[in-house]
Amino acid sequence: MYEMTMKKNKVKAFYNPPSLLFRQLGSTLLMGYLNRWRNFFGWLVHHGIPSMPVANGAWGMGCIGYPGHPVWEVTGACNLRCIHCHATSGQADADELTTDEGKKLIDQLAAEREFRTLIYTGGEPLVRPDIFELLRHSQKAGLANIIATNGTLIDEEMAFKLKDHGVVCNAISFDAANPDIHNMIRNKPGSFDLAMRAVEATKKAGIMLQINTTAMEYNMLHLPELIDFADASGAGIMLMYQLVAVGRGEKIEKATLKKTANRHLSELIAEKQKNAKTIIEPVAGPQYWPYLLERGGIRGGLPLKLAGKVFHGCAAGRGFVYIKANGDIWPCPFVEVSGGNIREKSFHDIYTASALFQDLRHREEKLKGLCGDCQYKTVCGGCRGRAHAYSGDNLAEDPSCLIREREKKTPYPS
Repeated sequence: MYEMTMKKNKVKAFYNPPSLLFRQLGSTLLMGYLNRWRNFFGWLVHHGIPSMPVANGAWGMGCIGYPGHPVWEVTGACNLRCIHCHATSGQADADELTTDEGKKLIDQLAAEREFRTLIYTGGEPLVRPDIFELLRHSQKAGLANIIATNGTLIDEEMAFKLKDHGVVCNAISFDAANPDIHNMIRNKPGSFDLAMRAVEATKKAGIMLQINTTAMEYNMLHLPELIDFADASGAGIMLMYQLVAVGRGEKIEKATLKKTANRHLSELIAEKQKNAKTIIEPVAGPQYWPYLLERGGIRGGLPLKLAGKVFHGCAAGRGFVYIKANGDIWPCPFVEVSGGNIREKSFHDIYTASALFQDLRHREEKLKGLCGDCQYKTVCGGCRGRAHAYSGDNLAEDPSCLIREREKKTPYPS
């Protein structure tokens, strides 16, 4: 059986160096200022400190924090069949990393200086038989654990067990505050009630609650109520994903938001943020950041450069990294391109030296089309997943851009 041979506590604490905390505060302050967020100080008091281990190592905002976190799809198996999921099968793959291989991966992630958090996802991570052995290993390695889950398997006993295994945040998926719509998208009657049980169990165990949702045509009209629901549930963070047509989502491309709906979503998030008790961050929608800046009259010069210190848009390959169940290393779950496999090369070599990650890390010099010609390529950069889904090129322009109104080379529904 594999035993961890690395030195203990290589991973830095979330407060080391202290400048990280000030940069996190600065990015949140700027976002709050641009949104006229009335409850910023209330959020800071109630959720700011608990969110620090979740934002571990981040010093800006983009798709989640920036730099992002490693996300490990520990299994393709799932007890639901959500119509929009980027995972395809719903069954465990035959070539998924073994327990020992998973532990070796965890140790390699813990050795990377910028990583302090590990997000477990799937599929549904809690159906993997050795999940608690893996959680314990990453806990001992010094990583803060986050579970991205549909919530159906979390009761009170499970929540306290997760807490004991170093889980600092349960990110529970909701598609609507209306149970019928949620259950329809999740393809399982009763899934809403089970997710609600997970919400209450998470809070009782003292784990930070995050609400994840995917915005699409099926639930767009219900998103205002869902944001209110996240507020009422006591969530500290709400991630608002935009559907990218990959995985099972390819089959419902018609459900992806049209360009006009993308703009409406940015307007909705900004409007709801004014009075929200939770912080709402878009994922796969990096145009939100230049939208806020333009609305605030920041279009260039020194103010835009300063904003570029804390807003970084798409995080694919730039801190954010997605590890597939078989060990393939992707920049993002929506950029379905592998930089290599950890069974063949070390994580460090793939992450730092592969051409795929090098190009994304220096995207400002590599972006094509409108994204390469845009003054907001630092604070936005376009969604690399959507660019790849529509053109086959992860450095192409994002066809869903709501900021630039010129004719696009890549077709996208308007």
